[in-house]
Order: sequence, then C-alpha cells, then structure tokens
Amino acid sequence: MKKSILSILALVLALTALLPACAGRNGGAEPPSKPPAATANLGADAAYPLTFDNYGREVVVTAKPVKVLALGPNCAETMAALGLADTVIGTSLKNHSRGPLPEYAAAVNAMPELNYQNATREAVIASGADFIYGLDWEFGGSGLDTEELAAYGITAYIDSAATLEQTYQEIRDLGKIFGVEDRAEAFIADQKARLQAVADKIKGAERPNVLVCDAVEDGIFTATGVNYETLLMNLAGGDNLFADLAAKAWTTVSYEEVLKRNPDVIMIHDYDAPSVAEKIASIKANDMLSQLDAVKNERFVIIELESVLPGDRTAYTIEKLAKGFYPDLL
Repeated sequence: MKKSILSILALVLALTALLPACAGRNGGAEPPSKPPAATANLGADAAYPLTFDNYGREVVVTAKPVKVLALGPNCAETMAALGLADTVIGTSLKNHSRGPLPEYAAAVNAMPELNYQNATREAVIASGADFIYGLDWEFGGSGLDTEELAAYGITAYIDSAATLEQTYQEIRDLGKIFGVEDRAEAFIADQKARLQAVADKIKGAERPNVLVCDAVEDGIFTATGVNYETLLMNLAGGDNLFADLAAKAWTTVSYEEVLKRNPDVIMIHDYDAPSVAEKIASIKANDMLSQLDAVKNERFVIIELESVLPGDRTAYTIEKLAKGFYPDLL
C-alpha cells in the first residue's frame, strides 16, 4: 500500500512539472520564441496611414502605392523626376504632349499608355491601379469621380496647383506617399536655385506684354490672370495681356480686343493639332492680327503645352520663356 501511494505521488509531481511548458506553447504566460508571421513585416508600412489636404479634399493613403496611374504628361514626368517611374502602370493625355524632357525620356517612354487622350472611366477601373496622380482636367464633369474610384480601391491625388508653393507641396506630398522625401526636397531646392538665376539675369529689364495663343478659332483662345501659366510668365519677366480677366482660367477673346491691346510677344502652345506652323499661318492670314507689332516683328515664343502645367517643369519653362522674352539677356 505504501508503495502504491508513493507511485501516485511521483506521477502527480511529474504531471505538475509539465504544466508550464504546455502553457507556454498554448498562449499562457510564457512568450513565444519569435513574433507571429502577421507582425513580422510591420516596419515596411509603419508610416501609414497618411492624410493629406488635396485642395480641400481629404486624401488618406493607407499603404505605399504600387500600381499608379499618372494621368497627364506633367504628372507622368513628375513621377519620373522623383524616380518613381517603375510604379506607373498607365498614362493619359499624350495628345497634349510633345514628348518628355531628354533627362526623363527613357523612363516616361517606358510607361504603358492607358489612353492617348483623356482617361476613360472604364479604362481606369479596369486598370488594377491603387493610386492616381492626375491633372485636374481628368476629374469632375464628365470625367473621373474620386468617390466612385475610392469604392474600387483607387486613391486619387489631384494635380491642381495654382502657385509655386502648391506645386512644391504636391512634390513634397508625393515624397511622403512613396517614401522619397529626401529626393523630393532635393528636386525642389534645384528648382528654386534655377528660378533665382533667371530672376537675377532679367532684373530691371522692361517687361513685355504677352498674348497666350492656344488656338485661333473665331477669336484667340487664351489664358487669363488666374491661369497657372500667368504665374510662370510673370516669373519669366512677362505680363499676360489678358491678366485682368479672371472669371475662369481659359477664355476666347476677340480679334478686335487683341488688336486694341497690341501685345509685344505672342506665346504659342505647341501640341499635336493644330500645329504651331498652322497657328502662325492663321494669325498672319487674319486681317486684324496681321497688323500686330508682334506679328510684323516675328515675336513668337513657342512653348510645349505640358510645360505650362504644374509639375516638374517649372524651372525649365521659366528659363525657356525668359530666353524668348529677353533673347539678348539669356
């Protein structure tokens, strides 16, 4: 009997010794030997979610985008300038482009084309994109709807800058979204230095009045004082002939009014159709426009349409326009 009791006690003690080990393996007090697989990679997205004020619209980015639509040639080139071309799965509005700047040509030309003209709702939804950086022309009205896109898991950040600081802020926001903040700040610093160099060269020079000519159709389709192009023109040393118009960014003005104001320079947009040569021919063939001093003196400055949109070309555009306005100074 005594031997049986001793055997039972030995068994109880053995079972008691095993309990802590079992508890550790099944969620008890003992911590696991390594982190669970679900938490092992938290560091990669630890910065998210990120929230941005995108011109009065709250944008929340929950993870680094990997499939991006760059809608507009300026948006595509900005992505390339920040070293993000490999994330772009589709572009649009190449009909408004004369091709990327040489330093970004390889990267931009390698981007797949979603739509040659405006992006369509169907193409965007079917693209598999998780993020859009797009020119405001592509949104609103009959274009893309940001709320609908969100329902399909597509976050939209709209390019709609009207000032230099807003342009720089967009670049900073992209830097944060994609984790390339140092690259974004270096790019902005370079842009500012180039703008200052132009300002130093044209300081004190007489400013020309400039007519923006996008199209010649029963008048001149031109940029107004609230157009981003006017800001670029001012920084290049010119004054928009129709800066006093501010109801909307673009408008058509009569030939009579253009003749009355008599610009010093005519700035012509270059895109696929009508061509620059066709626009100049139309101006010279017009009874009133042919009387302009700028026409008689062949004072035409040609600028690619994408170069007057907000984005990576700020310094390039101001340098090019200033050289056209002041050929003897630059």
